[in-house]
Amino acid sequence: MMWKWLGALLLFPVQMVYLVVKAAVCLVLPPKLRDLSQENVLVTGGGRGIGRHLAREFARRGARKIILWGRTEKCLKETTEEIRLMGTECHYFICDVGNREEVYRQAKAVREKVGDITILVNNAAVVHGKSLMDSDDDALLKSQHINTLGQFWTTKAFLPRMLELQNGHIVCLNSVLALSAIPGAIDYCTSKASSFAFMESLTLGLLDCPGVNATTVLPFHTSTEMFQGMRIRFPSLFPPLKPETVARRTVEAVQTNQAFLLLPWTMHVLVILKRPPHSGTLRPVGSVCSHQLMFENHSPPGST
Repeated sequence: MMWKWLGALLLFPVQMVYLVVKAAVCLVLPPKLRDLSQENVLVTGGGRGIGRHLAREFARRGARKIILWGRTEKCLKETTEEIRLMGTECHYFICDVGNREEVYRQAKAVREKVGDITILVNNAAVVHGKSLMDSDDDALLKSQHINTLGQFWTTKAFLPRMLELQNGHIVCLNSVLALSAIPGAIDYCTSKASSFAFMESLTLGLLDCPGVNATTVLPFHTSTEMFQGMRIRFPSLFPPLKPETVARRTVEAVQTNQAFLLLPWTMHVLVILKRPPHSGTLRPVGSVCSHQLMFENHSPPGST
């Protein structure tokens, strides 16, 4: 037993050197991008906002088929026609991801009509932008069902086949508010924090599953219809992201198999500030900073 522990101790510095060298090489050499030409990509909330830009970006990078899910047929149809004009096969299905039975039913329809999904992008989300006491109970339930539980249903619907094929990728469009909440959006922050925990657990669980991976994207405020009413106190320091930028970086993260992506890179500061102080108070520093430095108020109700 002693020799076993001694061998492990001697091997540890070798492993550390290997990991440091590997990380340095990755910084210098451009990563190899995953070929998307054989991938069928399903984007929830794909009719508008970031979802529409994601569909465009996957099509532009050569995805074989694009499948769009959403609740508004007009938006889905417009995006589908746009993707088809780009030369990529595209289909849409009306589906509310917050409805478990509907998700399972439409997942079966997708497999029968289009084929197996190899990249699932959980993008659909809603936000109501009200305090807890001003929020309608049904609206609170709706945000949790769509933003959090919807990912349970879609992942359960498509992950088993990915594991069989040993080829798949689960993507979650989350938010930096999952790590640093703000007042006035309690339903959204709660749902995104739950979603982050779901993806963190899923990502760890997939480490032993060959060919199947996960990516969680946590962007700062993005200039879409969903957050039209949000203003930033210091726009020169914290400019809103463009949806096309979020889409481009998300697809790149999938192609390089990046597990977690914070956008922009300055959001890593929030992760450091989020650590509780060593004494005096239990107040989360990151939450205070995100409210005081970045946001003045929240958006009106919206969805994507």
